[in-house]
Amino acid sequence: MKLNKKICNQCGELNIIWKNDGGKRFCKRCWSAHSAKSKPNPTAKQKRLPQRSPKRSKQEAEYSKLRKEFLTKYSMCQAHLPQVCMQISTDVHHMKGRIGDLLLDQTYWLSLCRGCHYWIEMRPLEAKELGFSINRLDK
Repeated sequence: MKLNKKICNQCGELNIIWKNDGGKRFCKRCWSAHSAKSKPNPTAKQKRLPQRSPKRSKQEAEYSKLRKEFLTKYSMCQAHLPQVCMQISTDVHHMKGRIGDLLLDQTYWLSLCRGCHYWIEMRPLEAKELGFSINRLDK
């Protein structure tokens, strides 16, 4: 296969044309130089938004301490669901959710084993009937 050589618009030499850009022909060497010049300079990297606000980070640090104390105080599962309960509590269930100040409100906490906590989270209607969950809109 014979390749046709043409005149490069950049260097004016007879070469194999590597790129045709807007009607201008470039050989490989000239195109490399041309494309390097035409690339825009990268702007400053955009900062990522933090996953948590400083206020929420403080709340979670306090929650970690309170959770540990709560699980020490209530070491046995408070749900005792038949054929599910593992007796020893490992989780804190937030009956009204974790939004805002509810994260630290211990009046809505339950000390649960992993099995009971999973059961409550997977069956929200039954959990509300049994009193293990509360609607956030109720006062």
